[in-house]
Amino acid sequence: MLQSERLQTFVALGDYLRSADTRPELEEIAHRAYHKNNWFTPDNVLRALQAIADEFLTANKLSAWIQAYAPAEPAHPKVIGVVMAGNIPAVGFHDLLCVLMSGHKLLAKLSNQDFVLIHFLIQKLKEINPAFDPLIEEAERLNKADAYIATGSNNTARYFDYYFEKKPHIIRRNRTSVGILLGEEDESVFVDLGHAISDYYGLGCRNVSTILVPENYDFTPLLRTLEPNVSTYLNNHKYQNNYDYNKSIYLINAVPHYDNGYLLLTENDGLVSPISVLYYQTYNTQDDAAAWLTERADRIQVVASAKSSSGQGWYPGSVPFGQTQSPGLSDYADGVDTMAFLVKL
Repeated sequence: MLQSERLQTFVALGDYLRSADTRPELEEIAHRAYHKNNWFTPDNVLRALQAIADEFLTANKLSAWIQAYAPAEPAHPKVIGVVMAGNIPAVGFHDLLCVLMSGHKLLAKLSNQDFVLIHFLIQKLKEINPAFDPLIEEAERLNKADAYIATGSNNTARYFDYYFEKKPHIIRRNRTSVGILLGEEDESVFVDLGHAISDYYGLGCRNVSTILVPENYDFTPLLRTLEPNVSTYLNNHKYQNNYDYNKSIYLINAVPHYDNGYLLLTENDGLVSPISVLYYQTYNTQDDAAAWLTERADRIQVVASAKSSSGQGWYPGSVPFGQTQSPGLSDYADGVDTMAFLVKL
C-alpha cells in the first residue's frame, strides 16, 4: 500500500469522526468505553475523538507532517510491537498512526483500560480500507516484533528495557506536566489552567500536576475561578473517592492545604500529584524557576504558561494552558521523534 493511500485512509477516518451523521455511533462507543472504564466519561471520549480528528486527521496536517520524513516507503517493512498506554481515551492512537503511516506493520497490545476505543478505531480503519487488515494485529504477546514502542510506569519500563533490549525500541516512563505563573494572570488564564489541571480528571501526562508561583502568591483568585467546576468532577464517583481520601489524609496529618471543594492545593516537591491534588512550589526569580525545571526536565512532559501575543506560552518553549491536551502530530511523547525512529528501521 502506497503512503498516499494510507494517508487518504486516515483522512477518511477523520471525516468519519467529524461527521454529524456518525454521532449516534460514536455516542454508543463512548458509552461502551465508559462501561468498561468509568474514568472515560462519554463527554471525555467524544472530546478525545474530536481532538484526534481535528489535530491529526486532516489532509493538510497529515501531508505537512509526513513530508518531513523520508523515504516514503520502507525497503523492508518491519513488524512493530506497540504496548499502548490507556490512561486517557484513545491515547495510543498516535503510535498506531505513526507505525502505519511509516509503512510498517502494527502488532498492538491494547491497554485493558482503553481497549474499546482503540479496537473500534482499528476496526473502522479496516472497514474504510480492507488493505489495512493484514497490516494490523491485536495481540497479547509481542514476541514476533522486529522493534518495539512501549509506554508504562517507571516500574514496567524496567521490564521493557530488559525484554526489548536486543531490538530497536522506544521505552516511555512516567512523566507529568508543570505550569508556571507570573502572578499577573487574570480569570481567563485561570480557566485555561483549570483545563490543563483537570481535563480527563488529571490522568494524562500532559495534565499540569505542579505549578510554580512567585513567593507569597495569593491562590484565592485561582481557586475561586475554578470553584464552579465542583459538580463536574464530584459527579464522577471515582474522582470523588480520590478527593475525599486525599482531603482526609491532609486533615488527619495536619498538612497545610487549600481546598475549593474539588481541588486540593498543597506545597510539595513530589512533582506528580495524586488525582484531585495540585502541588505547588514557589520561586524568587524566573532564573530560579528555570533552574528548577531544568533539574527535572527528564520527568516533565510539558511546561505550560499563559498564552502570549505570539500565540505560544510566554515561558520559552512552553505550551499555552488551554492547549496542553491538544497535541499536534509532531508533539511526540517524551520528546522522542517516533516517526524518525520508524523510518530509520
